[in-house]
This record gives sequence, C-alpha cells and structure tokens, in this order.
Amino acid sequence: MFSVLACIQHQHDWRLIVVAAVICLIGSFTTMLLFQRVQECDRAHRYRWMATAAVTCGTGIWATHFIAMLAYDSGFPIRYAPYATALSIIVAIATAGVASIVAHGRGSAASFAGGGAVLGLGIAAMHFTGMAAIEAPARLSYDVPVTVSAVLAGTIFASLALVAFHAFRGIRRFTIATALFVLAICSLHFTSMSGITLRPDPSIIVTGASIDRSLLAGIVIAVSTALSLAAFGAAFLDRHLTDLRGLANASLEGLLIVRDDRILDINERLVELSGWTSSQLTGRSPTTILVLGPEGLNCCSDTDGPSEITLLHADGGEIPIEILCRTIEYRGRESHVLVVRDITERKKSERRIEHLAHHDALTDLPNRALFDDRMDLALRLAAQRDEQVAILCLDLDRFKAANDIFGHGEGDRILRKVADILRDVTGPTDTIARLGGDEFAIIQSGAPQPESAGQLADRVLASFAERMNMARDPKAVGVTIGIAVFPADGSNSDELRTNADTALYRAKGAGRGTACFFDAAMDETARIRRELGHDLRRAILRNELSVAYQPLIAARTGQVAGYEALLRWIHPERGVIGPATFIPIAEESGTIVDLGAWVLEQACAEAARWAEPLTIAVNVSPVQFQLPNFCEQVADVLSRTKLDGTRLELEITEAVLMRDREAVLVLLHRLRALGVRIVMDDFGTGYSSLSNLQSFPFDKIKIDGSFTAAIEHDEAARSIVRAIIGLGHSLNLPVVTEGVETEAQRLIVTEQNCSQLQGFLLGKPGAEPSSAVLPAEIVQLDSARLNRA
Repeated sequence: MFSVLACIQHQHDWRLIVVAAVICLIGSFTTMLLFQRVQECDRAHRYRWMATAAVTCGTGIWATHFIAMLAYDSGFPIRYAPYATALSIIVAIATAGVASIVAHGRGSAASFAGGGAVLGLGIAAMHFTGMAAIEAPARLSYDVPVTVSAVLAGTIFASLALVAFHAFRGIRRFTIATALFVLAICSLHFTSMSGITLRPDPSIIVTGASIDRSLLAGIVIAVSTALSLAAFGAAFLDRHLTDLRGLANASLEGLLIVRDDRILDINERLVELSGWTSSQLTGRSPTTILVLGPEGLNCCSDTDGPSEITLLHADGGEIPIEILCRTIEYRGRESHVLVVRDITERKKSERRIEHLAHHDALTDLPNRALFDDRMDLALRLAAQRDEQVAILCLDLDRFKAANDIFGHGEGDRILRKVADILRDVTGPTDTIARLGGDEFAIIQSGAPQPESAGQLADRVLASFAERMNMARDPKAVGVTIGIAVFPADGSNSDELRTNADTALYRAKGAGRGTACFFDAAMDETARIRRELGHDLRRAILRNELSVAYQPLIAARTGQVAGYEALLRWIHPERGVIGPATFIPIAEESGTIVDLGAWVLEQACAEAARWAEPLTIAVNVSPVQFQLPNFCEQVADVLSRTKLDGTRLELEITEAVLMRDREAVLVLLHRLRALGVRIVMDDFGTGYSSLSNLQSFPFDKIKIDGSFTAAIEHDEAARSIVRAIIGLGHSLNLPVVTEGVETEAQRLIVTEQNCSQLQGFLLGKPGAEPSSAVLPAEIVQLDSARLNRA
C-alpha cells in the first residue's frame, strides 16, 4: 500500500491524476446508468443499450488508464504505439460488452458477480495491452506478486460493484456501485504501476510512428469526455422521453397533438382505434379522421366539456367517439391536445336500454309507450294526407287457462308464438304491440279502410286457426279482435283505443274467435255500461240498493223452507235495473266485492230476526271466491248477526270451479266447517260436469230456470230435468227447481220427486219476511193438489 501511495505521490503528475479521476467517475456513473437502462427496456432494445454501455464503460476504463499513464513521470520521454493503443481500447470495449451480457443474462446476483469478474479481468487485459503500447528507450519489467495483487484487487472490486448494482436501489445503487467500480479501475492501475520498473536502454530507438504523449493526452481527454457525456445524455433523455411516450401510449384514450390545423403527433391508442399510422396522419388536417363542427378547433377551450363526434376509420367506417380538447405547450409553442375516447360500447348500451324501454322484453314487440307514440304519429300523418288509420285490439282466448295449467314458461312460449304469427301476417308499415298480459294491438296505416283492416283480421284469424289448432295442441289459444277506424270512429288515439276495446268486448260476447268493427250502437251501449259502472260504485252510499226475498217451497208440503236473497237496484234516473244488467258490470269493475258483502250482511241480519229457523240463500260471485279472506268475512258476518251457520246457504255457479280447483276445494271445506251449506246454482248450463258433484262438497243442486220454462213442450228439456233430479237422489242431494211459473211445470217436477220449488207461481221476490205476512197460498197448498201430486 505504501509503495502504491509513494508511486502516486512521487512518480505522477497530480493534475492529470485529478483529470483521470474525474473521467473515471463520469465513466463509471454513466456505465451504471446505462446498466439500469438495460434492465428497464424490453428485449428488442436491450442489446442496443448493452452495446452503448460497453462502449461507454470501455472508453472510460481506457481513458482513465491512459491519462494516468500520461501522468506517470519515468524520467525519460515515452511515446505510444498507435496499433497497440487502438487494440487496448478494443479490448476494454469488448470485455465490457461480454461482462454486460454475463451480468444481464440471468439477472441474478451470481450472474452480476460473474459479470463483474469478467469486467475486472477486462480492465487488467486492457491495462497490460496499453502498457505494451509504451515505446521508450528503456526496458519494462513487472513485479509478479504486486501485479497479481493488482489484478485480484481490480477483479474483486469490479465484481462487488456489479453485485451492489444488483442488490441496491435508488441513489444507493449508483453511489455504492460507482465508488466500487472506480476503486476497481484505480486499484488495479496504480497497484500495477507500483510494481513496474523501467530500466534505461540506449540500444532501444523510438520510431517516428509513435504518438506524442501531449497529443495523446488531449485526444484521450476530449474523446472520453465527449463519449461519456454523450452516453449519459442519451440515457437520461431516452429514459425521460421514452417514459413520457410510454405514458402517452399507456393511455386508454387516443391522443392527437394539433397545431395550425395540422397533426403533429399521435399515440398508439389512436393508431389502434383509427387504423391510420402515425406517418399517414402527421402533417395532415385533423378533419382527415375527425368529423368536426363548423367551428373546427376554434371552439377548443380548457373549460369545455367533452363532446360527441365521429371518427373516420382508415377502412371507411365510422366510430362514435367522445372528444375533449385542451390547450398545452408542445415543442415550445401553443398547441391543442385532443383526447379521443371510443364510446361504441356505450352507444350500444344506450341503444339497448332505449330499445328495452320501448319494447316488450318477452316478445320484442313495441310496448304500450312506443305504441302510443306511433299511434299519435300515424294519426297526425293521416290527418295531413287525408288518409285513414285502423287500430286492431286483440285479446287471446283461453290463454289464462293454458298459463295456469301448463305453467308460466309455457305461457311465455305461447306469447312468443303469437308475436311470430302477427309478424307473419302484417305488412312492413304496420305496428304490432304487446300492451300487457295477453293484450296485443296493431296499427294499420296507409291503406284503404275498412277493407284493409278486415282483410288483416281475416289473415290473423286464419293463421291462428292453422297454427293454433286445439284439436292437435291442447296448449293452443284463440284470438278475438276489435277494430276501430280513424277518423270515422274517433279523432284521437284515446277514442280509437276505447272504441276498439268496445268492439272487442262485443266480439267476445258474440262467441269469441271473431273480429268485430266498432259502430255507433256499440258506443252507446259501452257508454251506458260505463255510466252504470260509475253509478254502481255509489249506489250503496245513496241507499239505492235493496234486498228482495223469494221463498223456496217444499214440494210435498207446500211449506216455506227458506228464502233466497236477491239484490235490487232502483236507479234515481233509469228506474229499476235488473241484476242481469248490473251484476256483470259489477264483476268486471270489482264492485261486486262490496255489493256481495253488503247483501250477505243484510240477508243474515234479516234471517236472524225470523221466529222460525228457515234457511237464507245468498248468491256469491266467482270474484268473491278469489278473496283470500272470504271465509273470515263469512264467519265475521255470522258472528255479528248471531245467525247459526247451518241456516246460511251460499249459491255458487260452476264458473267458480274453473279457476283454481284446489284452492276452491279448500275454501269450500272451510265454509262447511262453519256449518254453511253450499248450493250449486244454475246446474245444467255453462261448464256442468259430473266430476264437480263428486269432487266438491255440495249440499244442494238448483236446476236452471231455462229448463223449467221449456219442460211443457220440449221433451229434451223434460229429460234433462228428470236426469238432474235423479242424479240428485242418487247422490243424496236435494234438488231445487227454479223458474216455476205455471201449474203444469209444478206438477211435472213434483212428479219427479223434486225436493223444493221456486218461482213466481209460488211467490215473487218481496220485502223482508220479518215485516210481512205470508200469503195463504204459499203457506198451505190445496190438499187436493198435493194429493194429485
């Protein structure tokens, strides 16, 4: 160590030593900076940066060595052979490149240690090659132990320098690795120089081809400094510029830099989005790819929000985009940066949402909202062009039964099939809509009416008959159609819809599976029904309703067995309105629930006042049977009126049994648990089935009055009555014959052992029995007549 220091102190020019140290420090730091760049870049650029690092590292090592050699004072003139000098720098660069490849090959601590060892040996090789370039009138000799120590010190410090570079991060990486690398170069050089001896030999003659040391010093200092600074600047600028461009390319939005209506630069996202390359767009107007407004980029402001425009793709397509404009300084001048965001998916989502908002999700037909919009548009156009428009309202027959029996999944399939049928039979200008449930509608415009609407209705009915044949498919449904025409049947969409519904109602009444046009008579009927429905809601509060009681007579004794409560309505303007008129209206509107509850309350209260425990019969609508608390309502009425449940008879029709048989059966059993008797009313009409008598707990059967009216002259009616009475006897069920108005009718049914009779012959509906005296002919029939029976 002391010999090395003595060598530096007494045999070297300290000024050049300082220059060598500065160059060594710059070269070492630049080398570490370039090594880091090698680690950061991708494989495509790695070898380029390895080569740059090798040149910088080798040049720094070589420059440090030769400037230190130039600082060495041997006591006689020294020159350098040009070829050996050139070879020394090649050796330094080559070994630095090999060391970089070894170190970065695997990127592990071991590989960096190995690369450092290669680099240390490369420093030694360069040193001894450079020493061989010395030409002087002297002979060079080495102290072998000192030389070996120099090589080992340089190799160890170089290896530690690269291991530190691998192990540390940030400023510590550059500080420690640079310091160790400087030690590797300097320790090897100066230790080796301390073991060198130059002995003068006058026999050695220096040739003129050698390079003077002063000239060589200037060349080495200039070249090495320039190369190191250039490499440092390149690494620094490339790092920052590459990172900035990488940041721009990492953006999910496209970026354009525009100045003076010319594109200066774009990022990779815009290239990907537009299909144009950077070279194709640079220098061209932004209108090449952007469909801008009339003001172009003049409206660009930092306060502007995003706007939606169109981007022109290189293949000619159009892409909806959202653009945001900002003003920045770019390349020293004010420019615009345009941020482009692809909103194709958002537009698709918006269109999908808008479609769902205006279309039925199941059938993909227009819904009620879109139907109303198109109806209003069709009427406006028809009014301007003096044309006609038809609206067809369609209702599916038997759909609810199919949906209940086969399930909602099958019901959905039926609705989709109906939509397909309607699409097949309508024209391109017609609008089909699903208004809800099993309701559909069609708007037919631009065609002569009513002929075209009638033809369309015929096509619909024919297609349903072909593709919805119940003989082949139990899940098939039918369709009923009501038609209204603009302007004859209404001047606006509401009137047309109402009138088409009126026609639909008339078509259903005519037997379903048909089409019916609206006419003025229908409108009058519908208007009256609407008015009656409105008045019926207030009839209870106005005391317009009353209950009449018609007696049921025991056929053998002629004694009154009970009464049936019959609802009556005396309208303040229209007078007496029969139940056949207002009961269907009440069932459609739901008013029947309140009416039924009121009648039940009045009838039970009246029966509770009778001295004799006669029965009271009350008719119950199918709508009431759908109430989940109907049984509780009956129990509550019996409790409040203190009427024994065995005296109450609830008359139902078989229509009650067609909805939910299981639920109805449970309800009937609950009612019978209260003591209430269940009567099947109007047996023989509608959906009469023997299985109903077997499955449900009926206590009595009532024969419909239509059969009674015909038994005197119609043998078939007489046979039906006879069969029903016989069926009742076989099932131990009393049978009541309704509508007995003549003595002949009474005799016929009495001969068949009918249990009870009811009709005008035996007693008309009247006031409360508790406030009236029973007619003698009702209380006791003529004994001779009874004997004849």
